[in-house]
Amino acid sequence: MFVDYSLIEVNSGKGGDGAVTFRREKYVPKGGPSGGDGGNGGNVIIKANSNLHTLLDFRYKKKYQASNGDKGGNSRKDGKTGIDIIIGVPVGTVIKDAKTEKIIFDLDENAKEVILAKGGKGGKGNSKFATSTNQTPRFAEEGKPGEYKKVILELKLIADVGLVGFPNSGKSTLISKISAAKPKIADYPFTTLEPNLGIVKYKDFQSFTVADIPGIIEGASQGKGLGHQFLRHIERTRIILFLIEITSENMKNDFEVLLNELKSYSPKLVQKKMLVSLSKADLIDPQKVNEATRNKFKGIKDKPIIFSSITGFGLDEMLDILWENLQKEKL
Repeated sequence: MFVDYSLIEVNSGKGGDGAVTFRREKYVPKGGPSGGDGGNGGNVIIKANSNLHTLLDFRYKKKYQASNGDKGGNSRKDGKTGIDIIIGVPVGTVIKDAKTEKIIFDLDENAKEVILAKGGKGGKGNSKFATSTNQTPRFAEEGKPGEYKKVILELKLIADVGLVGFPNSGKSTLISKISAAKPKIADYPFTTLEPNLGIVKYKDFQSFTVADIPGIIEGASQGKGLGHQFLRHIERTRIILFLIEITSENMKNDFEVLLNELKSYSPKLVQKKMLVSLSKADLIDPQKVNEATRNKFKGIKDKPIIFSSITGFGLDEMLDILWENLQKEKL
């Protein structure tokens, strides 16, 4: 099961209390304060792990607690530091404050880690408070409490190309043809209930990733259909490839509906490189293919890419165009 959103609570460990002890040793004529410091509480650390691909584990476990620091001991022995707890999440996970939904951290690289909740500082033992005027302090510091945080974990897939289109526009079939991904395919709306990520092998030892985003309908940015749940996954893509059915009665209108949904969700999306493709070319007369390339789409300078996932027509040309544009985006 693909899960890309979760709400969790974390608590770092409390710092250990400082000790109040005095030396009481034979042959030591003058004792004195010897209380050690308390150990610091354990931290709560979140770390990106490329072997993880979903937030499913957080559906079953919502609370995480690091261990407390130990109390200080006699003979100036400090207490042990609490054990950190390390929480693994998929690369691309964004951590937000649960109240404000403000982004706190963005774990967009493998092995990147952050201390989400810092352990409380251990208290000082009475040995640290001895002065010339107070040589036998009978007090010590208490350990500081740990931090409590309630945060949102939100996964955004990291892909080079994001496929955007209405339900049944052919996104799943396309990704199954150009990569090893095997999404569910059927002739009814909303077959794809979760994003699919495929690795496309391109020519000699080159590759790029493509994300199949579940079908968007008009009003998706306001929560209609399934698209709103997954629009976040387009935010990290470098290129957006629109899939419009070549048999549509109004292809330009279809494109503008999809474009407006992206714009409504986040104006930043329309600043990305965008290409238009016309799918299901096997359903029209081959002589009309060249005519279809003359279609103009608002704000798109490039000619539409015409293809058929069923026959393979235009797929090689599509991969060449995507690769060329990906290289330009790196510059």
